[in-house]
Amino acid sequence: MIAIVILAVGLLGAAALLAQLTGTSSTSRYMSTEALLASEKLDDLNRLPDLDPAISITTGNSAGSLTADTTASLIAPDGTTVVVDYFDTVAISSGNGSMEETVSSKDAAGNTVFITTTHEPDGTITISAPAATAPVGAGDTLLFRRRWVIEQDVPGLPPESRRITVQVSLQNVTGSVNFQSSMVR
Repeated sequence: MIAIVILAVGLLGAAALLAQLTGTSSTSRYMSTEALLASEKLDDLNRLPDLDPAISITTGNSAGSLTADTTASLIAPDGTTVVVDYFDTVAISSGNGSMEETVSSKDAAGNTVFITTTHEPDGTITISAPAATAPVGAGDTLLFRRRWVIEQDVPGLPPESRRITVQVSLQNVTGSVNFQSSMVR
């Protein structure tokens, strides 16, 4: 009887440990995906030329926000007005391995539209027609929100440099943590 009680206590401890490992494994997976998405956005922004409106700052010392979706109307080098969003949504399906990146922009009438680029595991890339609504995660899809801020004249950095900071957060999972990464350009 004593041996059965000791065995039961040991099995309960092992079950609790397995439950904790499962939760930690999911959190690690989410954090590594967030780190990958932050790195991807930093690389995308770093590839833009210095005069590109998406990385220029017209007023003050910063553009964008890490706490709210921010949009700005900027003047391109050719004199046209360009609407720049400092946020996007990335949807990743854990079932089939496809990845969708959705960006918002404005149509000719000034309405917000969403364009989704889908990367399939076989290498196929599909770009959707503009839609009036953003995608909503369902079933096995994880939605990540990326926001970024571009700063210039940051103390301690060279005068003409910019610091770009990207924050990625998982939208449809409670208790997830945000990931933030920066680079100097």
